[in-house]
Amino acid sequence: MKKKFLKLAAVVLTLSLTASAFTGCGKKKETGKATKVTIGTLDLVNGDLIAQYEKWYETELGVEVNIIKFDSGKDINSAIASGSIDFGQEGTSPAALAIANGLDVQVFWIGDIIGEAETLVAKNGSGISSLKDLEGKKIGTPFASTAHYSLLNALKLEGIDENSIEILDLQPDDIYAAWQRGDIDAAYVWHPVLAKLLEDGTAITDSAQLAQKGIVTADTNIVRREFAEANPEIVTKFVELQLKANDVINNDSDKAAEQIASVLEIEKTDAAEQITQFEYLTAEEEIDYLENSFAETLKNTADFLVEQKSIKSAPDLETFQDKVTAEYVKAASK
Repeated sequence: MKKKFLKLAAVVLTLSLTASAFTGCGKKKETGKATKVTIGTLDLVNGDLIAQYEKWYETELGVEVNIIKFDSGKDINSAIASGSIDFGQEGTSPAALAIANGLDVQVFWIGDIIGEAETLVAKNGSGISSLKDLEGKKIGTPFASTAHYSLLNALKLEGIDENSIEILDLQPDDIYAAWQRGDIDAAYVWHPVLAKLLEDGTAITDSAQLAQKGIVTADTNIVRREFAEANPEIVTKFVELQLKANDVINNDSDKAAEQIASVLEIEKTDAAEQITQFEYLTAEEEIDYLENSFAETLKNTADFLVEQKSIKSAPDLETFQDKVTAEYVKAASK
């Protein structure tokens, strides 16, 4: 089955919009129940792809559903800011960036904890066999992404001055093109581009190794707070679908690989391998993360973005705690 997505031609809004603009595009403030929901999605290997394959969004949310595929979390944030989408999927770095820039959202679901699915790969013949060998080289990664955050932390942990390396802001498809041209020596990126790079490259480190050192990255789901407050039952049902999808991944990996492969249009064996490179949480684990540590993870990420001059300042921990909620997971798991 081939999934058709609407393509967003261009995103020109920035997260520096004023708070008053976050209702977006002249939309009236939500005063009643939604009759249509727009979901922004990325090609992330988690329960969202199962829900797409099964068409659960269309059949179980109880409203008209529009799914838009994006290339990055930065684009998701801009679309949320404009009011173009209601739900969005993105990594911890874009989520931290959204909160730091005052986007009125709630982080309500953790799609996965990232492991080997995001890896630093050096091109064979580049002379790179360790992080120390990166000095003087060119590395591609999507800025403000979880991969970018992991790369900079990997350098920091090794005491490597990032200024000794030329780090290029490239989206995944651009990374692959630059790799083929010989314009970059290494890249920190995710699938499906990661799999292509490994055909002619060597893994140097990955997000699973970094997580063991305290550098945790994840993929999250955010929702416009205004929408969520007006339509809590839709958000709860959305979480129910993610829990059902995670149950498929954790208990019937063969079926999950087949469905994910169909949506991504990749080989089933590739999908099966990628599934092993993430951690998919139970309801109890979701609640534990969301209530006890995830706000701090986002705060730490934002503080790091300040150090890297990606943003001017980061709000206090209480602000992040206000944006992270387990209420919908609790409601969905009753």
